[in-house]
Amino acid sequence: MPEISELPGLLSAPGMSAAAQILLILVSFATSAVSAAFGLGGGMMLIAIMAQAMPIPALVPVHGVVQMGSNAGRALVLLKHVNWPAALWFMLGAAAGAVFGGAVAISLPAAAVRLGLGLFILWMVWGRTPRFDRAPKRAMAGAGLVATGLSMIFGATGPIGGAVLSAIGLARQAFVATQAVTALVMHVFKIVVFGLLGFVFAPWLGLILAMIASGFIGTLAGTRVLARMPEPMFRTGFRLVMTLLAGSLLLRGFADLFIA
Repeated sequence: MPEISELPGLLSAPGMSAAAQILLILVSFATSAVSAAFGLGGGMMLIAIMAQAMPIPALVPVHGVVQMGSNAGRALVLLKHVNWPAALWFMLGAAAGAVFGGAVAISLPAAAVRLGLGLFILWMVWGRTPRFDRAPKRAMAGAGLVATGLSMIFGATGPIGGAVLSAIGLARQAFVATQAVTALVMHVFKIVVFGLLGFVFAPWLGLILAMIASGFIGTLAGTRVLARMPEPMFRTGFRLVMTLLAGSLLLRGFADLFIA
């Protein structure tokens, strides 16, 4: 009987032990459940843990494929709740972000991006935000442009679209469903760009498929929590998750400044 680390294709990601890969498969379940219950947050939690366990050059591309699968599952489960006008305008912005945003983001200092994103999230969640319900098309297109461009560098920028969606005022299931579709689109564009740039996904396919499968199970679990969650509890949980993510970004941004 072969050892776990010798199983062909499944747990043979280059530069990683079988134990590390099993850990990421379990983490994918947990973070997908978080995203299904609160609309977002799981992607940033996942990439933070992946960064501790896998080679950095593969981090953002592999994370993008796993998140594409996770968001596709969540979108499928909640398909009837999707706000398609908001999602379609996000797609238009995401297409532009994939073409132009990545080049712009590359020139930005990491500390500036993280600090700016953290402050933006806190403002959108706790501050007096603009009334995007009066201009949702421009807001969603702008979110798609910025989120997709920055996602090519930092991997998980779902809070940008999530912050705009929350300001539009969608109900909890519509919010989670639409956030899943917008994140799915963003990751599809990102994966296409990485493929064109020459990243080879094949050696990571086994781990990716296992993480997507466990993530889908996590999505089903988190969706059950979402359906039973009272609206006030959802809003409180959403704000808590967003605030924690913003705090993490600010800490990392300040750390980047001191390291530099």
